[in-house]
Amino acid sequence: MSTASSHIDAMSKSRREAIVDQLRACKTTEEVLAYDALFNVENKHTRLYIVICDFLHSRTISRAIGARWLKTLLDDREKELNLIRQ
Repeated sequence: MSTASSHIDAMSKSRREAIVDQLRACKTTEEVLAYDALFNVENKHTRLYIVICDFLHSRTISRAIGARWLKTLLDDREKELNLIRQ
C-alpha cells in the first residue's frame, strides 16, 4: 500500500463526503482548479487526483463526474507542461 493510499483510507467518511460536496459545488474549470490547489496545499501526503481515482474505484462518484474532474486536472497539467517545453 502506498503512502497516499493509506492517507486516503484514513480519511473519515465525513471528510470524504465533504471533498465530494466541494467538488460538486465547483461549476467552472477555474473553481475545480482553485479547489485542487487548495486541497494540495492542505494535504501534503496526497493529491486530489489520487483521491478522485479512489472515489471512482470505490464507486463513491459516477464515472462521468469523475472523468470530468480528472480531465480538468489533466488538461491543466498538460497546459503547464506545454508552457515549460516552449
